[in-house]
Amino acid sequence: MTDQHGELDAALERVIDAARHHLAAVRAAQGRIDDDDVWQAYVALNNASFAYDEQLLDAFGEVTPWDVESIDPDEADQRFGAAEGVEPTDPHPRVISVRQRRDYRVPSVSALIRVAEAARREGTPAEDEPEPVEGVGEAVLELLQSGDGSLGALDVPELEPLDGVVMVSEVGTPVDLESFDDDDPVGPFQPAADDRLVGRLDEHPFMELDEEHDHAH
Repeated sequence: MTDQHGELDAALERVIDAARHHLAAVRAAQGRIDDDDVWQAYVALNNASFAYDEQLLDAFGEVTPWDVESIDPDEADQRFGAAEGVEPTDPHPRVISVRQRRDYRVPSVSALIRVAEAARREGTPAEDEPEPVEGVGEAVLELLQSGDGSLGALDVPELEPLDGVVMVSEVGTPVDLESFDDDDPVGPFQPAADDRLVGRLDEHPFMELDEEHDHAH
């Protein structure tokens, strides 16, 4: 039993040392995400804890509160590319493309232009006279620019939302806007041959559901 006690003491010391190294790595990383030193220290602490738990079970039939499984250090190195000059392997691409379309009906062109001109006026210095908004397209652009740039800026009574669609794709390279003309309506949205569609979300306006509910009553 003496050797068994000694082995347990040594295993416990390895857990304590690994915990100290892990804490030091965490402090040094200062919150950096996916820090290599933190990950390596985590693997060492995990495996030391697993080994101690196994030895305690073999010696006395007791276990620790640590519910851990052994981690292969070689796989851990591969996960973070710890070997010098070796890039980490990742089966997933690093660029995700989100393409969104939503259509709107314009019940009143004049009402839409008025609300767009009001938005432009708010964003114009008091000493300047804002240019008039000319047309529906310019009105919509003004609302987008005066808001946060998202389609949420178009949630106004002057625009009636119709169906929309969101498509998420895995792409090899990000879009290069400089390679497309400003008046090119297709190029920036055209999927490449090696793009992979992950999924499509169809959007339907809630207003139609509300109207159907009202009619039912």
